[in-house]
Amino acid sequence: MRHALIAAVLLLGSPTRQPAFDIVIRGGMVYDGTGAAGRRTDVGIRGDRIAAVGDLSGASASTVIDAAGLAVTPGFINMLSWSTESLLVDGRSQGEIRQGVTTQIFGEGSSMGPLNDAMKKRAYEQMGDVKYEINWTTLAGYLQELERRGVSQNVASFIGATTIREHVIGLEDRKPTPEQLEEMRRLVRAEMEAGALGIGSSLIYAPAFYASTEELIELCKVAAQYRGKYISHMRSEGGRLLEAVDELIRISREANIPAEIYHLKAAGQSNWPKMDQVIAKVEAARKSGLKITADMYTYTAGATGLDAAMPPWVLDGGYDAAYKRLADQETRKKIAAAIRTGGADWENLYLAAGSPDRVLLVEFKNEKLKPLTGKTLTEVAKLRGEDPVDTIMNLVLEDRSRVGTVYFMMSEVNVRKQMRLPWVSFGSDASSMSPEPPFTKSSAHPRAYGNFARLLGKYVRDEKVLPLEDAVRKLTALPATNLELEGRGFIREGMFGDIAVFDPAAIADRATFEKPHQFAVGMKHVFVNGGHVLKDGDHTGATPGRALYGPGKKTAR
Repeated sequence: MRHALIAAVLLLGSPTRQPAFDIVIRGGMVYDGTGAAGRRTDVGIRGDRIAAVGDLSGASASTVIDAAGLAVTPGFINMLSWSTESLLVDGRSQGEIRQGVTTQIFGEGSSMGPLNDAMKKRAYEQMGDVKYEINWTTLAGYLQELERRGVSQNVASFIGATTIREHVIGLEDRKPTPEQLEEMRRLVRAEMEAGALGIGSSLIYAPAFYASTEELIELCKVAAQYRGKYISHMRSEGGRLLEAVDELIRISREANIPAEIYHLKAAGQSNWPKMDQVIAKVEAARKSGLKITADMYTYTAGATGLDAAMPPWVLDGGYDAAYKRLADQETRKKIAAAIRTGGADWENLYLAAGSPDRVLLVEFKNEKLKPLTGKTLTEVAKLRGEDPVDTIMNLVLEDRSRVGTVYFMMSEVNVRKQMRLPWVSFGSDASSMSPEPPFTKSSAHPRAYGNFARLLGKYVRDEKVLPLEDAVRKLTALPATNLELEGRGFIREGMFGDIAVFDPAAIADRATFEKPHQFAVGMKHVFVNGGHVLKDGDHTGATPGRALYGPGKKTAR
């Protein structure tokens, strides 16, 4: 019998020894996300998790990455992403993967749910170059749809306060009745229990502008019951910037909820000196015990629509109502006067830019208007023989859209000052795209391709505004901790395998305002949940991304 067993072993061969790890990243300078200086060591991944950090020179692995001379960090978290639509047509998210972004956060004011039939109809009507089917109703359903289609990054979302308002009240400027407010609370409760991160607002835009502070506090009180957060494009980033910060702090205090400022800025040259007061207000609130944070992008220009130059009453009732007002000659005179002079109670980005030369047109729906893409408002007005204010109104009316627009209105001094703040993280405020159709049918803000690489190249390496270890903390652990994203944001044993490997001497943005559709350079490898998405600088086609959920989902169980 013994001889028979020996013969069987010889015949079949020795049992195959399984590698200790699926992936070993060997010899890189590891920045673990805590803000500590980098240390040269190895990282082992098994399945979707980091299984070991340390000397793994004797360990076997299916894949070994030679990271000598490279930085190894947790995957970056984009705190303000508008990839909600782009990921539906291209889940690879190349513009961001090639910068090391492994998690995208949605929900600046509007979100992809909850939706009703009227909202779906309007969404179809407003689609531009990117077109997709809407086969979900809830926000959680949208995130699950991304997973089903396949996505290279993790995704999570706030509930848009605008979306909740539109769902229940519509697009009109009116207060909710007690019954409507209760329905709004119910919708928030349902989405928080399904894993939303909290409430997001964008208060310079209609219909979000119509919401009172008290309305927002009531929604935030519900989100707070599920450990949700409040995050806001504040009611003003210019003339009433300080008052807007006070409103955000009030909401945080009265709703007992952490609050974050979306894309921190002082817009308009006359407002640039206010940044020191903003910082002082936030730091005083933090000292008092409130959890107030902010995020930013790394450019002095913002991007939105030409409607951001118009008073909010123009959009009372939605875009169809706005088009009727813009077509009425008497009403046009009132709109034009408001664009030229502004108002104390609303944000006018045309005036914040300071000149039509500093207003760049980047996105049209109407094929006849697309040749104007990439031109300034001054250039287009001259071509058409019009006053720039008339051009603003005419383009919105002719394009039947808000017209994608870049406004140059911030201070480089403030950008540097903000990124040094320990409570500031980063968000692109853009879609993740690729230099191919349908994305190249329009122009874009270069932050879509370069926001994170620009931080690491221009501001960390070249200008030494902040050290690499601090920049990594702001891109990883800080947002992960603020959002309570379990298992994300650090390189340590047991965390998910979201990892970026890049050359700190080469990483850089290449996108410009003139030629925005250009990938960043210097990122070598990106892993998402242990999946190898970027390999030697090229996308592998892998889609290991997942929907991530806030702590409310556990609370609800």
